[in-house]
Formats: sequence, structure tokens, C-alpha cells
Amino acid sequence: MLNNMERYLFYFFALIIVATALGAVTSRKMLRSVIYLLFTLISIAAIYFMMDYNFLGAVQLTVYAGGIVVLIIFSVFLIHHIELELSMAKAGRKIWAGLLCTLGAAGVLTVLYGQSFQESTGPATTTTAQIGDALLNTGAHGFILPFEVISVLLLATMIGGIIIAKGRPTSKTDKS
Repeated sequence: MLNNMERYLFYFFALIIVATALGAVTSRKMLRSVIYLLFTLISIAAIYFMMDYNFLGAVQLTVYAGGIVVLIIFSVFLIHHIELELSMAKAGRKIWAGLLCTLGAAGVLTVLYGQSFQESTGPATTTTAQIGDALLNTGAHGFILPFEVISVLLLATMIGGIIIAKGRPTSKTDKS
């Protein structure tokens, strides 16, 4: 059972996650949006550390908060549009996005409330060797498919960063 201080910290970080995630998707300035994303990812890592998932927290900080956000920030700096204004989506797309997000949230909540979570009786320690074995295991409890999906996600992020960094030529004479 969580004590009151841990509970308040969890709600604090959860509030930061929701607020900065909303800021990341609603901000019209690209650099601000990336900074909001950075705070979202750091707060998620803080929750991992609170749950004693130190390995996941470290991966969250190094790969996502450290790697992905820095890649996006360098891309923004490379195109010399630090205060780049993002275009806003049309009302129809906002409605469809809202409906899909609501459907996704309903699915996640259905799965969460369908689980019977039990409190652990003691501290469970997991070594990085056990995590590596589970990640690369193709058996019933293996995570090779999500591991490969994450690697494709990181590759897509790198390609997106390159495309942002490349930018668009400003005139026909600038094309090379």
C-alpha cells in the first residue's frame, strides 16, 4: 500500500504528465512543443523510479528524454526555425482525433479494470540479464515482437528528425 507522500507524488507527476502532454499537442510553436514533450517523458521516468523500476526509468531518460528529444531539438536548430509556427488541424480532423483518442482510452481502461492486480508480498528484484533474456525470448512470455516494434519506432523517429532537419527549399534556386 502506498503511503500518503508517495500517493501525492504520484498524483503530482500524473498531473504534470497530463498538462505537459496537452501542451505538447496543442502548442503552435515547435520548440515549446518539444520542451513540453521533454517534461512529459521526464515525469514518466519519475513514476518508473517511484515504482522501483529503475531500469525502465533509466531507459526512459536516456532513450526518450535524452535521445529522441535532443534529436528533435537539433533538427529544429538545424533548419533555423526555432520559433517555427505549426499549422493547426481542421475541425474535422480534430473531431476524428478526439474520437479515436477516446476510443483508445476506453480500450486501455477496459483492459486495466479487467485485470486483478495483487500487491506483492516483498521486493521483487530483477537483474538486467533477466530483462535481456525476456526481451529476446521468442517463447510464450517473450518480448521479441515489442522489442522489434520499438526499434522500428526509433528508426522512424530518426528518419523524421532527418526530414525535419533537411527542411524545404525556400526557392527554386536553393534546390540542389
